[in-house]
Amino acid sequence: MKKLILLLLSITIFSSCKTETKSLIDVEENIMEKSNLKKTITFPSQDGLTITADIYKVDNNPITILLCHQAGFSRGEYKNTALELNKLGYSVMAIDQRSGEISNNVVNETAKRAKDKNLPSEYIDARPDIASAIDYVYNTNGNTAILLVGSSYSATLSLLIGDENKKVKAIAAFSPGEYFKDIDVKESIKNLKKPTFVTASLSETEALKLLVSKMDNNNLTHYKPTETGIHGSRALWKSTKGTKGYWTAFKAFLSTI
Repeated sequence: MKKLILLLLSITIFSSCKTETKSLIDVEENIMEKSNLKKTITFPSQDGLTITADIYKVDNNPITILLCHQAGFSRGEYKNTALELNKLGYSVMAIDQRSGEISNNVVNETAKRAKDKNLPSEYIDARPDIASAIDYVYNTNGNTAILLVGSSYSATLSLLIGDENKKVKAIAAFSPGEYFKDIDVKESIKNLKKPTFVTASLSETEALKLLVSKMDNNNLTHYKPTETGIHGSRALWKSTKGTKGYWTAFKAFLSTI
């Protein structure tokens, strides 16, 4: 009985420590959000739909990174990633596209408005949202070209849009794929000449290798994880197995652009 009591006491103390540690992490992230002057804004998409976005500023640095979420998600996908990019000195903006729902308890406000207006919200329908966000950032940051970051379906859109948009300096695509029935993505991006970073989960690596096989390797950085990883930009989340490798590769790419 004495051993049992000691065991239960140890478990209680361990659980309490874990809870306290998580609470401290949450507090630290909340402080960082406030100190980096995170603010939520809105601006119109090309068809007039109002887009919601979060801006994470560092000092007076212009926004140089635009973050686009994956299917079923919201700008909340980058809630913590944005803060990590702040630590590296980057000001960033994360948007809600009309195709999505919720992530990290952040509701997709753009998708809600699109639903209320009975607007289509398939993956391809988010294209004008991303294009409008590029214009917004470019016009408010002193006409500085940006790094366009996409996750899953928005990773593919980022490759397609970034290829033709002069306001985009470079592209980072987390788990892009052939998500659009009327577009041959591999063919569409074969002449992409801008610095491009691509990666995916371990199980998606071969498919991604094929997708970018026609691109010029001089412009391409393909990080192939050795651990399980995960689909989309969640690869950068602290909870992802192998996140350290993703961050090391992504930081190295950032240093080149």
